[in-house]
Amino acid sequence: MTLTEPTLAPPMAPTTVDMAQIFAAHAERAARIEALRPGNKDRLFDGLTAAGITRVTVTFDGAGDSGQIESIGAWSGETAVDFPATEIAYAALTWDDPDVEMRQLSLEDVVEQLAYDFLSDTHGGWENNDGAYGEFCFDAAARCIHLEFNERFTSSELYTHDF
Repeated sequence: MTLTEPTLAPPMAPTTVDMAQIFAAHAERAARIEALRPGNKDRLFDGLTAAGITRVTVTFDGAGDSGQIESIGAWSGETAVDFPATEIAYAALTWDDPDVEMRQLSLEDVVEQLAYDFLSDTHGGWENNDGAYGEFCFDAAARCIHLEFNERFTSSELYTHDF
């Protein structure tokens, strides 16, 4: 019988994770993204107005850990219209670069991006479990975005009676 030395490396020292630093970095990134929104909204509303679009509706639906935008419609008054091929600048942050990236996106793509951003900000996890559905209205004349959000949930009620 021969003795052999163990071949496994010794365990690594435990890592120390600075959660305060992680939360601070997340808060800083969220603040930077929030600071970009007014400019993105202004460029979008300017582009919609120049195209003669008075309102845009966005419907969404999600459940069971997936969700999506179902439709995006553009309106000029009461008449449905197509989005023009116009592109506008959209300011964004990417995960791997601290600098602001200016992207050229279509008006419809900017509407979609902002809708997903606002859903994530106001109702994170809207697509999970029973999910949610609703509609955004981008009002170009009033330069505002309205969200009607419907959350689904399962309810169970227990009634007990002694007779």
